[in-house]
Amino acid sequence: MKSRIFQLLVVFQVLAGTLIGQTAPPASAPAQNPPAKTSPSPDDKTQAPAAPASTTPTPAPPASTPSAPAAPTTAGKAPRAETPAKSDSDESVATIIHVVNEVRVVFTVTDRHGHYIKDLKRTDFRVVDDQKPAELRSFNSETDLPLQVGLLVDASNSVRDRFKFEQEAAIEFLNAIIRPRYDKAFVVGFDATPEVTQDFTDSTENLSAGVHMLRAGGGTAMYDALYFACRDKLLKSEQTGPVRRAIILLSDGEDNLSHVTREEAIEMAERADVIVYTISTNISGMKGKGDKVLERIADATGGRAFFPFQMRDVSDAFLSIQEELRSQYAMAYKPANFVADGRYRTIEILAQDKGLKVRTRKGYYAPKQ
Repeated sequence: MKSRIFQLLVVFQVLAGTLIGQTAPPASAPAQNPPAKTSPSPDDKTQAPAAPASTTPTPAPPASTPSAPAAPTTAGKAPRAETPAKSDSDESVATIIHVVNEVRVVFTVTDRHGHYIKDLKRTDFRVVDDQKPAELRSFNSETDLPLQVGLLVDASNSVRDRFKFEQEAAIEFLNAIIRPRYDKAFVVGFDATPEVTQDFTDSTENLSAGVHMLRAGGGTAMYDALYFACRDKLLKSEQTGPVRRAIILLSDGEDNLSHVTREEAIEMAERADVIVYTISTNISGMKGKGDKVLERIADATGGRAFFPFQMRDVSDAFLSIQEELRSQYAMAYKPANFVADGRYRTIEILAQDKGLKVRTRKGYYAPKQ
């Protein structure tokens, strides 16, 4: 019995040793046993919160949104994507500057006897802009440009005496100068306020009817009428090519009701590139205060002032205006040291022949950027 028990104990020890040998892994086990790597899978689960850590970069899009406003700053460094836009804007600015820097001006030339000289060349002139020599770009003798003419007739009580005669002289002028499908004119009568009796048309019949519709009476707002005709009619008129803009102003020059000043009316004429011809209705035989006003308006815009003290002289004044509108030169030049500051700049066109007289507008207002 004892030997049997002893045998059982020996067997038990052997089995226990075998079991202990299986449960105690050798030192090389981790290198040889792949399941040892799967055991950290619970660790992988514990690192699952690290997945949010990897998704925390998803707040990176907000981090990219600040970079979006930064794009304009980099745009200043001319990235490729924005280069076309930049070059387009540069080109448009360059175009504007080119237009601003080229001044166009119309003028007439007469000899000592007042006769128009029509065969001169660009080398016969030099231009001074704002007291500095300017670069002449183009020069043409313009005898056939389309006309846009405004006839402004003073219909106040002060011109009642020869109003009828002036109407007929104006109609003759319009019939002679307006060519169908080429020139256009409009008629404005003014006393306290300007009234358009015929809008832009090439029909001389309609223009004649517009002149006949004028009725004398009331006060005089001449500056308002000139300002209105330049700003609301000529400046806003359709223009598909070069045109000659002119106003013929019949008045005694006396103004007692205008809201704008004389200089404001002149400035608007200059901005609209309008030549103003004035015909005085003063029949006293001597120049008065109003006549000096008419001279100032005509002189500033490159036109002429006429003083027909006799009624028959009114028709002669219209004929002279007609001839002058067909005897003009046009030039374009580049001013020196031009600045778009809105300032008034003077113009002088000087003929090389000292015996010739050049008449043009006195200046212009530079655009303001």
